[in-house]
Amino acid sequence: MDASVLVVGNQPFLVTFLDPIRNIVSGSVEVSSYLDDVLSWIQNQQTAVLIVQATQLGSLEVCRQIKQQANCGWIYCILIDDQPNMLCESLLSDRCRESIASAEALEGGADAYLRLTSAQTGDPVAALAEHRLLKAQIQAGLRGVEFYHKLQQINDVLSTLALADPLTELNNRRAMEWELRRQIENARNNSTSLSVIMLDVDYFKSVNDTYGHQVGDRVLQILAARLQHNLRIQDTLFRYGGEEFLIVLNQTSLQEAQAVARRLRRIIVDQPFNIDGKLALEITISLGIADLNSTDDNKGESLVRRADRNLLLAKSSGRNQVVYNEDC
Repeated sequence: MDASVLVVGNQPFLVTFLDPIRNIVSGSVEVSSYLDDVLSWIQNQQTAVLIVQATQLGSLEVCRQIKQQANCGWIYCILIDDQPNMLCESLLSDRCRESIASAEALEGGADAYLRLTSAQTGDPVAALAEHRLLKAQIQAGLRGVEFYHKLQQINDVLSTLALADPLTELNNRRAMEWELRRQIENARNNSTSLSVIMLDVDYFKSVNDTYGHQVGDRVLQILAARLQHNLRIQDTLFRYGGEEFLIVLNQTSLQEAQAVARRLRRIIVDQPFNIDGKLALEITISLGIADLNSTDDNKGESLVRRADRNLLLAKSSGRNQVVYNEDC
């Protein structure tokens, strides 16, 4: 995996470890001597692995801060302790110090703690072992980051599927609830108008009962495609459920929404629905309109209810018409 690695430490540390790290990593290796720059750096770069000199003041705190941020908590943080053993220390006390330091590093947010001191001792056997350990930890970090990105891709696909209607390929009601909230917030922040159209296929049950559900599904597909093709770029179409659809009209007043709704009604009624070249159906729709006002809730539930009540009025008044009763 080609990925960016950031190495942070003083000059002797960089002289010791930079070339070995570059020999291990196939991607880019960036360098910094300043811990204060790390957070801003990784937020602007696609850093996968962070390698920090453990003896630098604040090194563990940087790892902790990275792990606390949702947008970069997946970065693999390796602390390297290059401090040589003290001659006066016994082997047991040195191992004890290393265990404590390792535990503190892992508890504090680091993913790995390595004590690499062969450069000071000049022991070639130890140097070989330490290089192998460093390589293994970097590769483990890169594997973890690669796995994380694959999961993100899968999650993106699943999120798209969860928000899409499989029959019409439009956004579904769940997507509408999220988008409508966002549109209302934008409209109020920018003091712009917002309207919605709720529409329904007239006598749709009779289509299913007469011709079967496959024909009914095809009617919905044609309707969705025709509506989508004839909407403006700022309009968003959703399948609300069954044969009901909802259109969010951004920066659109009630009067402008009326014009849009009337145009859509004519487009549907003027051209028969050709079902697989064998059947031509005359389809009409009823539409209810509502525009955002100061008393509407932030989720848009009251706004949608008014549009739905106007849709019911349109259907009870004879269907194939647009209703925009502001008193609903």
